[in-house]
Amino acid sequence: MIANKEAIQEGQLILVDKPLQWTSFQVVNKIRWMIRKKFNLKKIKVGHAGTLDPLATGLLLICTGKMTKQIEGLMGKEKTYTGTLVLGASTPSYDLETEIDKHYGYDHISNELLDEIKEQFTGTILQKPPLFSAIKRDGKRLYEHARAGEQIEVPSREVHIHDFQLTRVSLPEVDFKICCSKGTYIRSIAHDFGQALGSGAYLKTLCRTSIGNYRLEDADSLEVLEAMMKS
Repeated sequence: MIANKEAIQEGQLILVDKPLQWTSFQVVNKIRWMIRKKFNLKKIKVGHAGTLDPLATGLLLICTGKMTKQIEGLMGKEKTYTGTLVLGASTPSYDLETEIDKHYGYDHISNELLDEIKEQFTGTILQKPPLFSAIKRDGKRLYEHARAGEQIEVPSREVHIHDFQLTRVSLPEVDFKICCSKGTYIRSIAHDFGQALGSGAYLKTLCRTSIGNYRLEDADSLEVLEAMMKS
């Protein structure tokens, strides 16, 4: 819900259901443009509290005006994701942004093995962010290095997985639900999980369902927000 001009300038939190193929930056630009047009504003601060990859959907928190000062605090909140990973193959980006580069067998995988390996990804763990990510290294985004074919060593970082559930197993697909800390890359979990299983894996779909107490079911689509602006 987007309120009146004064509320927008004072600072408002807008819950958006980010569509597939949109970057978080594109969503911010779209909402900034809608706000400026609706309220005839030359300038308005707009930012998001936590990036979602273009191939991910779900909850994106957009802050306006003075609310942008709270972005860091919002980014630090616990997040929940649901999605599907595919066993038996891997990709350089750990998702469908890039083509499959390796195939593996997965006939050896049982529900017992899945549950056993899953426990390795609960609690505090070390993970390497994907090379195809927006983290900066030597003045460039990692994905820029990756697309240029440059080999960059990415340091591991500590993250916390509060809860990791496998909600559907229909090999080669496995559905999951993960509750995790700030800075966790679900693509890295998918990749590392596959490596630990000895089968490879990549992320097929991903949806962020909550950030702290904010829920996806309370978010509006860009189409709904645009319709509100026109009314």
